[in-house]
Amino acid sequence: MAGLAISFGSGAMTNSIAELEFAKCIFVIGSNTTEAHPVISTKIKKAVVKHGAKLIVADPRSIPLTFFADIHIRQKPGTDVALLNAMMNVIINEGLANEQFVKLRTEGYEELLKVVEKYTPEVAQEICGVPADQIRQAARIYATSNGSSIVYAMGITQHTTGTDNVKTLANLAMLTGNVGRENAGVNPLRGQNNVQGACDMGGLPNVYTGYQPVTSEEVRAKFARAWGVSSLPANIGRTVIEMMHDAEAGKIKMIYIMGENPALTDPNLNRTLKALNAVDFLVVQDIFPTETAQLADVVLPAAAFAEKDGTFTNTERRVQLVRKVIDAPGQARQDWEILCDISARLGYPMNYSGPEKIMEEIASVTPSYGGITYERIERNGLQWPCPSKDHAGTIYLHKDKFTRGLGKFSPIEFIAPAELPDEEYPFIMTTGRYLEHYHTGTMDRRSFGFDELCPPGTFEINPEDALKLGIKEGDTVRIASRRGEVQAKAYLTDRVEQGTIFISFHFREAAANLLTNDALDPVSKIPEYKVCAVKVEKISS
Repeated sequence: MAGLAISFGSGAMTNSIAELEFAKCIFVIGSNTTEAHPVISTKIKKAVVKHGAKLIVADPRSIPLTFFADIHIRQKPGTDVALLNAMMNVIINEGLANEQFVKLRTEGYEELLKVVEKYTPEVAQEICGVPADQIRQAARIYATSNGSSIVYAMGITQHTTGTDNVKTLANLAMLTGNVGRENAGVNPLRGQNNVQGACDMGGLPNVYTGYQPVTSEEVRAKFARAWGVSSLPANIGRTVIEMMHDAEAGKIKMIYIMGENPALTDPNLNRTLKALNAVDFLVVQDIFPTETAQLADVVLPAAAFAEKDGTFTNTERRVQLVRKVIDAPGQARQDWEILCDISARLGYPMNYSGPEKIMEEIASVTPSYGGITYERIERNGLQWPCPSKDHAGTIYLHKDKFTRGLGKFSPIEFIAPAELPDEEYPFIMTTGRYLEHYHTGTMDRRSFGFDELCPPGTFEINPEDALKLGIKEGDTVRIASRRGEVQAKAYLTDRVEQGTIFISFHFREAAANLLTNDALDPVSKIPEYKVCAVKVEKISS
């Protein structure tokens, strides 16, 4: 969100899911789409198989989508900026830039040129390990296709340079005029069903709903009037990892966690566990007794998705109605009911007759949601911005002008990951998902068949590396970083390149985040999940 907001003025998927099927070129980078977003991946496959689209996949691993790709770029983890700058170098030097778009709709181009001119394909090859000719080929396909769409996910964002990565993708799209038009754009895929909605509703430390800044006196006054209070604080809050660091230091005394399992999802888990145990009072609101809930002083049982009414806003900005199917079991209640009761006991009553009334308040204080009502989203949902009740919603963003006016080019230099392999820790470890499991398995691991399909506690290693270490298929191996260690069974595969291992973060039996680095992107404060240095040692056969 931070990178796109800087470049375009809006930090959301610019285009719609359905448009992917009709793009002439799709550039997937940092997204294992078939396993992490399988429904969206079908649109990409249809674009290739049914409509003849060109597909470029940039991923250090060989993922299922690479079987459909015209080009599979295997860059070293954490070197995306060098790769993308080199593609732009080719586009500019070969006269493939959309000069009219750049002139009329952007600013900062001259500053971009000064940086990009240094990143020839040969220079990038030395940094990211991608052959120079392959970089040229990818750049030409992307620039000359009549409608190119960029698709990315956490493989781009979960780095100490995640914001830089996103801004560089925005640079590439603006350079070729592939934004503000149908079947194109820069399209981040949200990792969960309502991540976009949570962000839209102010689930960030610096904004209210609709990304209205807490630092704005006018915005604060508007929300104070709506909520019937005299004033609201102007200070920016803390992100998740910053909160954990503050708790560890004794600056935060109480944490309230809803629908999140940081005891498995946070990087450098030993540090997070220390923080969770350090607070005076820990409250967890969830549908199952997660690893985090087991540390809590109070657990508030919440209703699951099929047990409540409300809305989800998905990755394409579509606000969709969710209807209760069954009653919640036992003492479980809908999240909004729990929050309203707690608020009342703290001295601020929140009286809503139901989720529809909450939606009416959202529309009244959030310009981008201003025209969204339950009645209007009864069947198909609406995509924001939808500012008024006679507005049809917005299929793709930035058609005539960017949200910020002119699109902003950002000159970005390559910065190496925070931690690289060395003699003691010679491997790069990266993390991700498998199709059969979801996040920390709070739900899916209670369906035991999934463990049969994809057993817990394995990691991927290249056969050549395994041979050097005397590791055979199924051997139990110790993987250690500077922060912790896990034991897992070896799965030998050329899906990963030599010098790299892959481990999913689903399994408590081999918790990958005991190893990952909690170094943060300086802007978004996202930790560097995707690159850390580890050593691999055989334990037994």
